[in-house]
Order: sequence, then C-alpha cells, then structure tokens
Amino acid sequence: MANVTTMSGFLLMVFSNNRELQILHALLFLLIYLLTLAENLLIIAITTLDQHLQTPMYYFLKHLSLLDLSFISVTVPQSIDNSLTGNGYIAHGQCMLQVFFFTALAWVEVAILTVMSYDRYAAICLPLHYEDIMDPRACKRAMIAVWLSGGISGILHTAATFSITFCKAKIIHQFFCDIPQLLKLSCSSDYLGMIGVAAFMTMLAFICFVSIVLSYAHIFSTVLRIPSAKGRSKAFSTCLPHLFVVSFFLSTGIFEFLKPTSDSPTASDIIISIFYTVVPPILNPMIYSLRNEDMKGALRKLLLRGEFTRKKTFLSCG
Repeated sequence: MANVTTMSGFLLMVFSNNRELQILHALLFLLIYLLTLAENLLIIAITTLDQHLQTPMYYFLKHLSLLDLSFISVTVPQSIDNSLTGNGYIAHGQCMLQVFFFTALAWVEVAILTVMSYDRYAAICLPLHYEDIMDPRACKRAMIAVWLSGGISGILHTAATFSITFCKAKIIHQFFCDIPQLLKLSCSSDYLGMIGVAAFMTMLAFICFVSIVLSYAHIFSTVLRIPSAKGRSKAFSTCLPHLFVVSFFLSTGIFEFLKPTSDSPTASDIIISIFYTVVPPILNPMIYSLRNEDMKGALRKLLLRGEFTRKKTFLSCG
C-alpha cells in the first residue's frame, strides 16, 4: 500500500481479476472500438464526398463523427492495453492527458449538440431565413468556437484537478482517469479551484440544455402545425434522433457526476461510465445513418457504384 501511495502514476481498476475475463473484455472493447472507428470514418467520408450532403446539418454531423472517434480513443485503447497486459498502471502524464482530452471532448459534444439543435430550429421554424442564418461562414465560426471552448474546458479541468495533492493510495476505481475518483485520492481540502471550474462549466452546460429545450419546444410547436402528415413525419425523422442522442448523453453523464463516489467499486459504476464514454460514439452513427434517407442513399451509392454524384447544392459548409 505504501508503494501504491508513493508511486508517480496511478492504478486503474481492471474489470476482473480472472485472466480469461480480462482477455474477453479486451477483445470486446477492441471490437467496439474498431466498429466505432469504421462507422464514424464512413460518415466523415460520405458527408465530405457526396455533394448532396454539403448542407449545415451534415457539416455538423461530420464534426460530431470526428468528435466521437476522438472521444472513444481517449479511454478505450488504454483500457484494452491494461486488460491485455494485466497491469492497470497509468503514468501521471498520461492521466493528465486523459483528463484533458476527456473533459475537452465531453464539452465539445455538449456544444455541438446545442449547435445542431439550433440548426434544426432555424431549418424548421425559420425556413425562409435559413440560408442567411446558417451560411458557410456562420457554420465555420460556430465549429471554431465549439472546438476552442472544448480546449478551454480541458485546460481548466486539468489544471484544477492536478493542482491538489494526492496522498492516498493512488487506485482509481474506474477504467480511466475519472475526475471524481481522482479527487477522492486527495488528503487536502483545497477544492476551491475544482469547485469553481465545476460550477462555471455546470452553468454553461445548463445554458446549453435550456437552449436545446427551447429549440425543440419551438420545433415541435411548428411541426404540429404542418398540415401534411408526410411533412410532419419528415421533420420528426430528422429531429427525434438528435433529441434521443442529447437526452442519452446528458442524462447518463449528469447521473454519473452527481452521484456520490464510493470507496468500494461496483459493477453498476462501470456500466454507467460505459454508457456515456463508449455507447454514444458507437450509437450516434447508427441513429443518424439508419433513420436518414439521404445518408442511406449516399451509402448505397458508395457501396454499389463506388462513386458520388457531383451535383451542386444550395450550400456548402465544407
């Protein structure tokens, strides 16, 4: 225990002490990781090459796919390596990088989902002004702001987390460097920095949440007034998948960070963390691709003919 306390890095919790189960976990995570990479890279390729998909909605979807393959790459490869080697050790610098990228990309996800909700609001509620509101420059400026804000979030969380002194046994009851678990390793009460950062980011997340709720309140109010059943169905088909993604990501993430941390890890803790770290990156492409006729049509063209049409559309944010 003294060695664990004084070592420079940390020990991440393994899923099982049974060697066969460790190998099984590594193989399952590897399969999920490769499938997620393939799905998101395919969406990035389709939305980049097919000229029919050069619209703001697919521009943001492309960035969401880039985010998802980056987000899952922060935690899953390290967990796979730990299971294969049977060693949960992670260096101090690696843990800092993991905290930085995890918090940065988590915020980017919230911000992108907020921008996408506003895009759907403008498309459905303000169709006559949509091209002016979501012009290419506005799209690019929005994404620059989203990624920069993610970097700021990562810097703030990392600086606040690693400014405290770790004096307890450096065992993290998670398969990645989780901030609540890291804070439990501190023997000091110097949490003012972390509390300030958490309060600030929570306020921003709440603003994003309210914006999403208001956007969809206006969207559903407008959709229900559409006289055509086909028109209502088409509007709902593009909005409901996005609303599901928002609800799933925010609900699991909020539950994980608001629930009290436990000194004795349970299987439910790991399952909940998987829900907001591993499931969204693999689920997002399935939701957007399987329910979207344009995406399915572009995928069929790619698979059947191996080429994309070059017909120009009214807008290109790429």
